[in-house]
Amino acid sequence: MHVAKFLRLTKLKPSCFRFSPRERFFSLRPTLNIATRDQAPQVSFWQAVGFWLKLGFISFGGPAGQIAIMHEELVVRRRWISEKRFLHALNYCMVLPGPEAQQLATYIGWLMHKTRGGIAAGVLFVLPSLFLLIALSWLYIAYGEVPLIAGLFYGIKPAVTAIVVQAAHRIGSRALKNNWLWAIAAASFVAIFALNVSFPFIVLSAALIGFLGGRYAPAYFSSSVGHGKKEQSSGRALIDDDTPTPAHALFNWQRLLQVLLIGAALWAVPMGWLTWHFGWDHTLTQMSWFFTKAALLTFGGAYAVLPYVYQGAVDTFGWATPVQMIDGLALGETTPGPLIMVVAFVAFIGGYVKALFGPDSLFLAGALAACLVTWFTFLPSFLFILAGGPLIETTHNDLKFTAPLTAITAAVVGVILNLALFFGYHVLWPNGFSGVFDWLSALLALAAGVALFRYKRNVIHVIAVCGFLGICFKWFLT
Repeated sequence: MHVAKFLRLTKLKPSCFRFSPRERFFSLRPTLNIATRDQAPQVSFWQAVGFWLKLGFISFGGPAGQIAIMHEELVVRRRWISEKRFLHALNYCMVLPGPEAQQLATYIGWLMHKTRGGIAAGVLFVLPSLFLLIALSWLYIAYGEVPLIAGLFYGIKPAVTAIVVQAAHRIGSRALKNNWLWAIAAASFVAIFALNVSFPFIVLSAALIGFLGGRYAPAYFSSSVGHGKKEQSSGRALIDDDTPTPAHALFNWQRLLQVLLIGAALWAVPMGWLTWHFGWDHTLTQMSWFFTKAALLTFGGAYAVLPYVYQGAVDTFGWATPVQMIDGLALGETTPGPLIMVVAFVAFIGGYVKALFGPDSLFLAGALAACLVTWFTFLPSFLFILAGGPLIETTHNDLKFTAPLTAITAAVVGVILNLALFFGYHVLWPNGFSGVFDWLSALLALAAGVALFRYKRNVIHVIAVCGFLGICFKWFLT
């Protein structure tokens, strides 16, 4: 994906990566000795760990906001990496399945301090979000019927519906560049909405269409590449434009095989133990297998994989209800870290409700399920960076590689539109079409849509206001 275009469409131009005085107060203040203008900074592994930990607690705003924070801190202020190398890394992460902001942090940590740097950056990007979601999921499932909590989620759900509609519009506006891609988006919507086709089949079909299109109609499936205009230099960076690729980042068949074997073991050992100890049909085993597959299908971000998670978690396994899925997405939007962390909420609810370890260990069952699912969801992202980085970078601008991803992104637009309709149905007709239309929820959804589309308000602000209004509605109507 062309990063310069991405930054332009999401209003994240490099020249705009500046925080207000208030935002600077809450941003990550440098704790390192910043070098002079002509001197690159020196960063130890533990200094970097301190930064990645702080980043994990303030990475709000979804991938766009998280990438903006990293650009401001790593490129502009700390000069750990140059503009060109930062955007090159971002280009790579955006063509991979998985959360691109977390992968970008892993990539930069890996470039700076080898494998341990990448692992530290990636883990610390996720860990605060996991702990917060476990705590919030427990409060939700244990005290969700309390009027205050019920009112909060009553207001948040319409906002989430508007947010998903905005996601479909945002992705579609930059992905659907010609009639071929519009046709793929329309076909994917019909397939999942009317024919109930599974999400993996839609992704594979789109990839095949993109591969053939890139070969026989390349003009319709090509995407411009490049890094955009370079910003005025702010001095030497630790990883500068002319800094040679470090030895550990050079492609090597032996190292690739080693990383793949270790990664396979990290997946197979816990999966094998779960299968041996609990059996293949046990909830924990099925969660681990299901979210491993989900991790490989997250092209286009978390919104793209949510329909697949819904199909499995709600329809197939019954780990969560449709209403709980909406509530989980709301929690994911209001906590730091990747939005795909909503899978931890789904796992916690499933483990808790099914009382996997008996009625006296409900929290333990939910927390263990959330931790397991997080492990199996994010393990592929680490492997993509540590094993695939040196290999895939060499084919980044190859049309045979990018055309299938262009088609997948187009298909994702139709899938997200279906997700928006699904959320809208359950929010506006909570008891089905035969029930009463919830006009208060409709007003909240409309107001949230106006705030997002017309006034470009922050997602967290919209959720907070709608949550407050939901509490007020419940207070006065009960």
